[in-house]
Amino acid sequence: MDVAAAARAIKRGELVGVPTDTVYGLAADPYDEAALDRIYALKGRDEDKPIAILVASLEQGLLLGAMSDRALDLAEKYWPGPVTLVVPRLDTAPPWLGDTKRRTVALRCPDHEVALSLLELTGPLAVTSANHSTESPTQSADEARGAFGDEVLTYLEGAPGGGSPSTLVDLTQPSEAILRSGPITI
Repeated sequence: MDVAAAARAIKRGELVGVPTDTVYGLAADPYDEAALDRIYALKGRDEDKPIAILVASLEQGLLLGAMSDRALDLAEKYWPGPVTLVVPRLDTAPPWLGDTKRRTVALRCPDHEVALSLLELTGPLAVTSANHSTESPTQSADEARGAFGDEVLTYLEGAPGGGSPSTLVDLTQPSEAILRSGPITI
């Protein structure tokens, strides 16, 4: 499956398996609420647990989240890379994105050629690890296929990076907080 075909699948509302610089992921169009609902149902994911939004560039991220000077500094230093920044969600972003109670969104620019190629064609994507919520993240298209079979029709090939989820930094409070330790120490 090529990246252009995967982008068309996303635009049709389908879920797509995609390698990233951290773990193998499951992607959906974040502007398609039904597609996001399918990710939650397929994974058995708690609906109160937001899904990160991957972007191809800082410019794409600025379409969805309000970036403070500190967030901009971190994005410039660590993107592309395994750092996810939780920032206030912009009013122009879909109201179902991110943490709907706190009105935040988690943004990340992955350092992976396949993921970036897909993001350049589709724009921002909601991406979470390709696994059932009670299981460990998958590391390849074959492992994701084993977990989800034909429930996901499109799996892009390519090895993921380090194998652990990204560092998650909350920048919505006066003092930043590391919500999840990962490959990058802030």
